[in-house]
Order: sequence, then structure tokens, then C-alpha cells
Amino acid sequence: MLVALFSFAAAAALMVILPGPDTLVVVRGVVQGGRGTGIRTSLGVLSGLVIWVAAAVLGLSAMLKASEYGYTALKFLGAAYLIYMGVQSLRAVVRGSALGEQPPTSTAQSWRTAGFTAGFLTDILNPKIGVLFVSLLPAFVPTGYSVTWTTLALGGVYITLTALYCGILIAAAGTVTRWMQTPRTRRLLDGLAGIALIGFGAKLVTER
Repeated sequence: MLVALFSFAAAAALMVILPGPDTLVVVRGVVQGGRGTGIRTSLGVLSGLVIWVAAAVLGLSAMLKASEYGYTALKFLGAAYLIYMGVQSLRAVVRGSALGEQPPTSTAQSWRTAGFTAGFLTDILNPKIGVLFVSLLPAFVPTGYSVTWTTLALGGVYITLTALYCGILIAAAGTVTRWMQTPRTRRLLDGLAGIALIGFGAKLVTER
């Protein structure tokens, strides 16, 4: 069992650190509202992962994988949301006020909830994560062990690694806070984030 856990942890670590929508949305959260928003965005991502792990255990991810229409519908919803966030970032650049600049009090309050929502929806609307879990997790279940409990354990390892990675991203972002304070830099970061999010959305639509 320990061999399976370590083997899965090594494979999961590689997948977690590969840049993707989850990574970008956490960094975007830090740019928008500092560490607090980054943490809330990370909690949204982790909440989405918890649901996908539960779905994999219950067999719902397998049903999603088998249903072409369900997979396609969720894929388009996820792509649409990524593109929407990308367009919002680019609109802020065009308006000349970066999303990361200090907003008014009422707007700041909205960012507090928007961070969690952005992380959660980015994760839960990506069917590739569900398919990944239902395809990957069973492959590491040793013979003779409970599929349900072992899958939960492996899912817990993946979620823990993701939490550590998000923590590193937020901590690293904190070291460049002064550099990100200038409006010009924040507009640049918002522009890059917008383009990247739109690119991830387009990639999600075109990939099978």
C-alpha cells in the first residue's frame, strides 16, 4: 500500500505543478486582491477537487466519461467560464484600471466572494479533472485493497499536494507584492492572465 501511495504521490505532484487553469486562477486572485483573495480562490479550487474525488468514488465520473453529451456540455460550460474571466481581465486593461488595483469598499467585498467562486467553478466545470480521477486513481489501487477507501486516500493525497502547491504560489506571490503594486504592472499581469484564460478555454473546447 505504501508503494502505491508513494508512486501515486510522485505522479500527482507532476500533474499538480503543470501550469493550468487552477494555477492561473489562484495567481489571478492574488493579483486582484492580495493573499486573502488568493487563499479564498485556493479554497474554491480545493472544494471542487473534493467533489470530484467524491464523484470518482461514487462512480459519477465514470458515468460522465461514458456520456458524450454530458462531457461535452460540461466542457463547454467550463470553457465559457474561463473565457468569461479572460475577457473580464482584458476589459479592465482596456478601461485603464487593472483588476488588481484597490477597489472601493463595496467592490472589495465582492472580490472576497468572487475569489472562492472563481476557484470553485474553474475546477468543478472542468470535466477533464473528473475523467482524470476515474482513469488514474483505480490504476494505483493495490490488489486486495478496498477500491472505495483506497480511492479516497489517493484523492486525499492529490488534494493535499494541491493545497501545498497553492500555498507555495501564494507565498511566492507575496514576495513580489511591491512590484505588483504599480498600476502599469497590474495591467500587464491582467492582460497576460486574460489572454491565458481565453487560451485555456479555447483549448478545453477543442480537446477531446
